[in-house]
Amino acid sequence: MGDRWSVEVDRGVCIGSGMCVNHAPDGFRLDSARQSHPVDPETDANERVLAAAEGCPVEAITLALADSGEVVFPPED
Repeated sequence: MGDRWSVEVDRGVCIGSGMCVNHAPDGFRLDSARQSHPVDPETDANERVLAAAEGCPVEAITLALADSGEVVFPPED
């Protein structure tokens, strides 16, 4: 069984660019205020969701291992 990720979007940082939806249309939705929301706050680890997090122009998306809370993205400085 693969890793599961907890997906969070900081809506105080999100600028509604829609890049996350472009990278992972099954993983993210924009609401009427153009704020991003994960479709499911916990998902199987996958390249599309990682690409969405990496492609966010303001790094509003955080991915963490669901079982331990260890941050997968963004990387620690």
